[in-house]
Amino acid sequence: MKLKLKALTLSAAVAVTLTAAPVQAEKKVLLKLPVWFGTHLTGLGSTPKWLAENVNEASDGSLKIKIYEPGKLIPPKEMLDSISKGQINAGYTTPGYNTGKVGNKGGIFSAVPFGPDAPEFLAWIYYGDGRALWQEMYDKAGYNVHSIPCGIIAPETSGWFSKPIDKPADLEGLRMRFFGLGALVMEKMGVSTSLLSSKEIFPALEKGAIDATEFSMPAIDKLLGFYKILKFNYYPGWHQPATTFEVLINKDFWNDKMSSSQKGLMELGCKAAMLDGLALGEAIQFPEMQANLEKGVENRYWSDEMLGQFSDKWDEVVAEESAKDPEFKRIYDNLSTFREGYKVWNTWAFLPRPGTVRE
Repeated sequence: MKLKLKALTLSAAVAVTLTAAPVQAEKKVLLKLPVWFGTHLTGLGSTPKWLAENVNEASDGSLKIKIYEPGKLIPPKEMLDSISKGQINAGYTTPGYNTGKVGNKGGIFSAVPFGPDAPEFLAWIYYGDGRALWQEMYDKAGYNVHSIPCGIIAPETSGWFSKPIDKPADLEGLRMRFFGLGALVMEKMGVSTSLLSSKEIFPALEKGAIDATEFSMPAIDKLLGFYKILKFNYYPGWHQPATTFEVLINKDFWNDKMSSSQKGLMELGCKAAMLDGLALGEAIQFPEMQANLEKGVENRYWSDEMLGQFSDKWDEVVAEESAKDPEFKRIYDNLSTFREGYKVWNTWAFLPRPGTVRE
């Protein structure tokens, strides 16, 4: 992958150089990239690390990305504002962590409950209106940033619990860490949700500050030790069928400090990071699910009743958010229209995915 990325980059650089007049030496650029997730979280935080390693190799020194672990350069929650103001020039995050600043519509660009899986999501982002609407969201909110989609993972597990959840009443009164638009669904199910960082979750479980949690995929959750306390892990990931991430770059820096070949390398590198992150995530989950069984964890699949309840509550959330925010409605309607078209292809083209037809 490094050799291919480097070859493509050098070809692009040669093309730009040959057409440029007058020819000028390309200035070296350093992107200081604080990340929201620790790079030790393989399949989640490892993607920006992979991006940096490959871009740094492919650029021959023209463009360097330097990773800063969470909190080392700036607190993650200050990332968007700091990039916009030019206090830092870049960052790695997901729009779902910026809903307090851009509204709940930001969650649509992270993960949509009962929404598209990774291939469909990517189709909308790259070949529908998704990418343009994503950037437009930041522009309209007054943020001076350039957003590059730069990572995607397959479904997450949808909850770790201390007891079986067999009916809606079993959720009522629980305190649970939950991310994104799915948290709005869980609130409607009687759950009190909070958005804790990865390092805060296990201590909160130990102290009894929360009763349950979701975070990510099995191989990532393992690193946080949930299995030591909670023994019922629920699937499928109805709340996050796919989750996307982004590199944010200060727009003035992007426009004025980076050459065309450097911009092209970032775009190309992030597309490659999408592929690598998705493939890695798909490859490393099943051993951990099997290992969980040996640790006394019970893998459970939500009943039709529970999935139906989650879906109904999601429909309520969409109606409420659309009424409150015309931009939420416009973005969600655009995605829904794309999905109606994609459904024609999806209905005819694919066999049922092995294992998803359950008895």
